Amino acid sequence: MLTLRALRYFQTLAKIGHFGRAAEACAVTQPALSMQIRELEAHLGAKLVERNRDGLRLTDTGRDVLRHADRILSAVADLEGEARRGREPLSGPFRLGVIPSVAPYLLPRLLPAIMQHVPQARLTLRETMTAQLVDELLAGSLDAVIASLPLEHPEFAELPLFNDPFILAVGKTSPFAAASGADSDMLNSPDLLLLEDGHCFRDQALAVCRTLDTGRLRSYGATSLSTLVQLVANGQGITLLPQLFVSTEAKADPRVKLLRFPDPQPERTIGLAWRKTSAINGDIEEIARGVEAALAV
Repeated sequence: MLTLRALRYFQTLAKIGHFGRAAEACAVTQPALSMQIRELEAHLGAKLVERNRDGLRLTDTGRDVLRHADRILSAVADLEGEARRGREPLSGPFRLGVIPSVAPYLLPRLLPAIMQHVPQARLTLRETMTAQLVDELLAGSLDAVIASLPLEHPEFAELPLFNDPFILAVGKTSPFAAASGADSDMLNSPDLLLLEDGHCFRDQALAVCRTLDTGRLRSYGATSLSTLVQLVANGQGITLLPQLFVSTEAKADPRVKLLRFPDPQPERTIGLAWRKTSAINGDIEEIARGVEAALAV
């Protein structure tokens, strides 16, 4: 029998590319996931995945099945959203994805704000990078995402929530520590530290540093803003930080000086994105209201 569970397991396995991590993402044991994949292959009469030294790869049939599975599961997610139309907003479950440069600094304030206004809210959270969130939103694995806009995808509706200015962080021993504010010339420094490739905040920072020769940058492979701040605090360079992060963490470190840019300040726009076909306008309004209340704290 072909089941939605098997399709979801197969979709997750195909996206992650590893049986163990896919099983963890599906909250099942690896043998249980493997059994579902085998049963799906038996039902379809075709091999969908092949194990190799690096993990696994999809067969040609597997890639075709994945495209169909994505469409089916996305349609099912929209059907579930349509069924929620008559319910109270966020009485869900509602699956929300958030990018890493926002999640740790917004969610601790957002969740209490939502629960205060909507006590019955049933949110499931997913924190990962933008490209993965986009894939999961398209596939119906998520109902909405909070990310840096615009995502510019024809299947998504978007709602800007707030602007998040960039701030330059320098160590107290940096030559820039005597400055009263940041300027664009400072961004040409080869000591500029950025997150590793794949993080959207790296791309946003590079967009601010338009004339920067990225080949001159030192690579530390940092995957979090907190790591960048510690490098700056220990005299390893300078970095750009979002105001959202600064308001919760960086301002507390006496070894770091924060320099603001003159107006108009460089900034990113944080907002919500969801599939246009989803009937979740009430849920979106409640999340937007929650974000507004969280930022007012």
